[in-house]
Amino acid sequence: MEIQYYGANCIAVTYKQTRVVIDDNIKTLGAKSVTKSGDIGLYTSELTEGDMNNSMARVKIKTPGEYEVGKVSIYGIEARAHTDESNNKTATIYKIIAGGINLVVLGHVYPEFTEKQLERMGMVDVLVVPIGGHGYTLDAQGALKAIKQIEPKLIIPSNYDDSQLKYPVPQDKLEDALKAMNLQAKEIVQKLKIKAGELSDIRELVVLEKS
Repeated sequence: MEIQYYGANCIAVTYKQTRVVIDDNIKTLGAKSVTKSGDIGLYTSELTEGDMNNSMARVKIKTPGEYEVGKVSIYGIEARAHTDESNNKTATIYKIIAGGINLVVLGHVYPEFTEKQLERMGMVDVLVVPIGGHGYTLDAQGALKAIKQIEPKLIIPSNYDDSQLKYPVPQDKLEDALKAMNLQAKEIVQKLKIKAGELSDIRELVVLEKS
């Protein structure tokens, strides 16, 4: 599995001939869409749907459910968005399984999960979690709360300050958020390539440079 980061909450996951792009709303934030015609497009909430109707993706998914694309399994888990009232669930957490790796992309969710949600996530190898805060998404404390519940092996932060993107509200800087979480990056890489069995049992955090 190969993982790339494009800013905001936009992540691309590639396995074999299948490429899944999550939350490509970066055109609405002043950048260029990264979705290609053969891609699968996933959207975690109304906040990230952006130009979904104009997306080049051959398949577009924004609701909970189970999907199989090539050799990639996708599970959409209903969740409460960070701005939802307690009885509403307008967001979708995505679990992507490929090559024996279980990756979960939280999106802009409220950081309290039910036993059913945690059971559906299962043992998480890689967790992509927003940290920008200011009411736009999870802040450092909310992200840390989510991490403690999910217990992933590897953490990838997303949706932090970026001078090239025009967020509706300012986002916390990466270094400030990590300091507040008392976490340090093991490494900074442009692409993350991982195989089943390679991840450490000690929880680690990796920062992905923008592709």
